[in-house]
Amino acid sequence: MPAPAFPSADNAPLRGGPTLRWGVIGPGEIAGDFTDALHRHTDQRVVAVASRRRERAEAFARDHGVDRAFDDAEAMAASPDVDVVYVATPHTRHLPDALTAIAAGKHVLVEKPLATTVADADRIAEAAAAAGVLAMEALWTRYLPHSTVIARLLADGAIGDVRLATADVAWANDLSAPGRMSDPALGGGALLDIGVYAFWFTQFVTGHPVERSATGSTRADGVDLDAAVVTRTAEGVLATAVTSLLATSPGIGTVAGSDGSLRTLDHLVFPASFELTTGRGTAVWSDPAVPTGREGLAYQAAALASFVDRGLRDSPLHGMADSRSILATIEAARASLTVVDGRPSAAR
Repeated sequence: MPAPAFPSADNAPLRGGPTLRWGVIGPGEIAGDFTDALHRHTDQRVVAVASRRRERAEAFARDHGVDRAFDDAEAMAASPDVDVVYVATPHTRHLPDALTAIAAGKHVLVEKPLATTVADADRIAEAAAAAGVLAMEALWTRYLPHSTVIARLLADGAIGDVRLATADVAWANDLSAPGRMSDPALGGGALLDIGVYAFWFTQFVTGHPVERSATGSTRADGVDLDAAVVTRTAEGVLATAVTSLLATSPGIGTVAGSDGSLRTLDHLVFPASFELTTGRGTAVWSDPAVPTGREGLAYQAAALASFVDRGLRDSPLHGMADSRSILATIEAARASLTVVDGRPSAAR
């Protein structure tokens, strides 16, 4: 009996599609990786960068081949040379920086999480709709080829009716050291930063949950340390998602259906291979042509450019309603966490 077959990934082309001129707010590590991936793999071009410290913006521009540096995000967003703004500031700055870009009439790609609360996500969505621009969360994993193939397999019923999903995304952090992961003023903690990926995966394969329950721990200052979340959809599909800053997990996502299962063989956040098992046997999907690691950030930019070219004002793959639902899960989880004494720095 032949092994299960895979549909084509057929993602938006990295090259040859519409070219947009990008401005970046927040010249940190992720913005540098994003800019380098765009310039290396796509026709998209980052032409401007803004930081409250001009010297930081100028250094980023030199290091990543960007033409202009600004010390004012509003001025950069207003530039006629910028078509779309990528917001890569800390979580608590996503709302004001996204609204700045939208007010200037620019499309906006906001680093995950879209916002820190459901209410703030609604403000971004409402502002973008009123301005007639595209707002999109930079949930880059959704735009990778393996996610496209998984979505098509599930839509085609390759594993029957989805019944259960699991995801674990955990990275040990030294929370005794200064930095955004341990800073409550910057939205520090597991849920908003890395938990987003676990909650996205289970929602991606099961649909939006209508019930959520959680357990986990948080410091007294509000920096959450770990959480395990169980969700259920209106159709009764269960999922578990786990995240932590106290240990590092393999980052595996699984989907079980009435006629088979799927399992990522690599960390679900990054470009990955996966295994499909049905009554016809087991087969592995892998594409060595896909850029590895954070080079895969290029796919979300190419997708956004294609959406703009088509006149879309919401991502058909991961829209504002999807971002809002993930934040609802995070809010429910946060409300269930137990305050712990001390400040553990990492798994012992």
